[in-house]
Amino acid sequence: MSYPLLESTDPTTCLSGKMSRISRITAKIFRKHIKEHGLSNSQMSLLFILSKRSDLTQKELCDILFMEKSTLNRNLKRLVDHGYVTKKDFPALNISEAGKVQLEKAIPAWQKAMEEIRSLLQDDGEEAVNTVLSKLKTTQP
Repeated sequence: MSYPLLESTDPTTCLSGKMSRISRITAKIFRKHIKEHGLSNSQMSLLFILSKRSDLTQKELCDILFMEKSTLNRNLKRLVDHGYVTKKDFPALNISEAGKVQLEKAIPAWQKAMEEIRSLLQDDGEEAVNTVLSKLKTTQP
């Protein structure tokens, strides 16, 4: 049997694959730095957003972070279970005082991760990341 499309396709040119590898590499660097704080990259992102904006719904959080609903629910459950996020005024979600304390403790580790990634990317790499994100965000509904 012949597979002409398979034979003529070069998967190393796949943009999705490249973006996924970028995501995994950066996530690994962040995990290395923030693991001692018991938070994942996604959980830190959620806490950062909730520290800056109050009374957000799950849909609003999904839209802001371009996060799948199942991923959001899994991470929110952990944050609520630890007392870092409150559902007191559900459907509005808010960061708790304990969440602010935990985030404050984790920020120096997050800053170290940012420094490591910035040193690897350098200015032109960071600008390229910003450009790609800006272009892709404009295609979302």
